Amino acid sequence: MRLAVIDGQGGGIGKAVVEKLREVLGDKAYILALGTNALAASVMLKAGANEGASGENAVLVNAPKVDIIIGSVAIIAANSMLGELTPLMAKAVAESNAKKILIPLNRCGIVVAGTGSIPLPHYIDDVIKIINNELGGN
Repeated sequence: MRLAVIDGQGGGIGKAVVEKLREVLGDKAYILALGTNALAASVMLKAGANEGASGENAVLVNAPKVDIIIGSVAIIAANSMLGELTPLMAKAVAESNAKKILIPLNRCGIVVAGTGSIPLPHYIDDVIKIINNELGGN
């Protein structure tokens, strides 16, 4: 299974997701780090992603080629991440046939009803559970 983790700015959320995915899934999944900038991609690569790329074209090319896309809800919001996530990137993610697993962080002006102020590690645990179910795990 091919997973894409998309993050921007310092790549901290993506790093945490990649580390946990690698810890729990080992080599069961191929992890592609897609950064809105080189720093974010680099941080996710160091965390254990198989490959990484950065910038708008990397997201446009790879969003349709993966089975699952993981990131904060900002990855479907044009001009989020202080403008790093372009409208074309958001469109590519939204239009991809990949399943999207979105972490509902309220940093981009989007508030998802039904979610609370849960710490990021708890959301990442939920991401891992969803992916494990996709892989036929427990």
